[in-house]
Amino acid sequence: MRVTIGQINTTNGDYEGNTARIIRAIEQGKQDQSDLVVLPEVSIQGYTSLDWFLDRDIACCVLQPLDQIIQATDGLTAIVGTVRPSGLPTGRRLFNSAAVIRNQKLIGFADKTLLPEYDVFDDPRYFEPGRERHLFPTEDGELGVAVCEDFWNDKTFWKERLYSHDPADELIEMGAEVLVSINASPFNKGKMAQRCAMVSHRAKSAGLPIVFVNLVGGNDGIIFDGASIVADCDGKIILQAPPFEEFFGTVDLNCGVRDERRLPGDDIEIIHSALVLGIRDYAIKNRFKTAVLGLSGGLDSALVAALACEALGPENVLAVMMPSPYSSRSSIDDSVELGRRLGMRVIERPITEAFQVLLKEMNLPAPALGSGSHASENLQSRLRGNILMTISNAEGRLLLSTGNKSELALGYCTLYGDTNGGLAVIGDVLKTEAYALARHFNRAGELIPIAIIEKRPSAELAPGQFDDQSLPPYDILDPVLRMYFEQKATPEEIVAAGNDRELVYDILNRVESPANEFKRRQLPPTLIISRNAIGIGRRRPVTHKYRRTPAVTN
Repeated sequence: MRVTIGQINTTNGDYEGNTARIIRAIEQGKQDQSDLVVLPEVSIQGYTSLDWFLDRDIACCVLQPLDQIIQATDGLTAIVGTVRPSGLPTGRRLFNSAAVIRNQKLIGFADKTLLPEYDVFDDPRYFEPGRERHLFPTEDGELGVAVCEDFWNDKTFWKERLYSHDPADELIEMGAEVLVSINASPFNKGKMAQRCAMVSHRAKSAGLPIVFVNLVGGNDGIIFDGASIVADCDGKIILQAPPFEEFFGTVDLNCGVRDERRLPGDDIEIIHSALVLGIRDYAIKNRFKTAVLGLSGGLDSALVAALACEALGPENVLAVMMPSPYSSRSSIDDSVELGRRLGMRVIERPITEAFQVLLKEMNLPAPALGSGSHASENLQSRLRGNILMTISNAEGRLLLSTGNKSELALGYCTLYGDTNGGLAVIGDVLKTEAYALARHFNRAGELIPIAIIEKRPSAELAPGQFDDQSLPPYDILDPVLRMYFEQKATPEEIVAAGNDRELVYDILNRVESPANEFKRRQLPPTLIISRNAIGIGRRRPVTHKYRRTPAVTN
């Protein structure tokens, strides 16, 4: 069997554009004389359409674009991800399905049975689970079709499973000769290699080829990396699609030739590519051609500027320096030098005069280290936020927020100040990862000045102020946050990993402070690169009295 995969980049609700991409993949299959063309999960409507799928007028017309796709399938079989009306008197109105089309006829649907509701997923809110499995006969053998999660429950691969049964295994037992899995699997650190291992393992253990096609592109903060895979019956990867880009590729399932392309082998390289794609797609899909950000002379804003210039082009990025009485000369000079190296425009809008006027008007003391003058410090950040939002409004620029995950986790940010923005670019990037990304940018030359990378982090909102006066050192803080967020480790598990008990409990209680959750609720959409990220991947009440305390031991 000759197979073409269509790793396409969809937009929620763009039926016309998504359909055109699907048909282009089908046309590529015809050119390549393929027997089968496979598209990702919910590729007609867009996977992260969320509560649009609850609107009755949307639900009743979701299959209309399918007619145009059916007409394009002369001479081959196509498998296309779509939602479809369930037609049931009770339960959800929609199934999440794979439409199986052969030679301009709709043969049937494979409905998704396992509906995830962890991390960013909430499928049971929208979809009715499928209850039947069947094979689809072709001239080249029986096709088994699994929609995303239905493939991800192999008892011989996963140590812990979320579901008691395995739809993909049932298809194999029914006699499938080729297993097709259509996916909208979001990017997380380490996930691409895990998928490769999972697909290869199942193909080898079942002794049949597997076609695993994944969505690519950014929709809000969720980034789909693509990295689609085709494995032969020996578990050999015979087609490896490149990550973070649209891709049409064709392969013979019995070719026996390993695809020599390799996925990026470094987490930092992968994160870099994911963030660039996330910025680019968020801007383009929301009709922004240009962006603006505040440039402080520190690492985070420098990193966001570098990512934005790569994603949108430096000519489309405006950086604004807004020095206050506490901004160092080196921060201003470093910002100017960064702009020169990146090729982006940098302007200066000082806030000192406005700040002094408002201090007097509000009868506030000037900031002084250790004086508890948070209102005076935050006033500077909010002045900067006003300037950036005004530029954004006046020039139609996307405002990029520059706070990192380590700071946001502990509430070390100013609401309506540095949290302003249309997109939080590094809100899921720990500070130590931000340093690694900056060094990655400099791998071929000093794009981000070394002075920015090596300087002691400071918000520069008060004389002599530095981050480590309010936060634990980042190399101590970040391992605790990584275990807590990404691994959902308990406090004692984090302590057992070699971290100080008192510090662990202090950090976690600061993370879970209602005041800090209140801030995080009002963050802009955040590009997600990890599991259980701040935002839609992690749900906490603002109002609570939960507190973690170490167990008392005798």
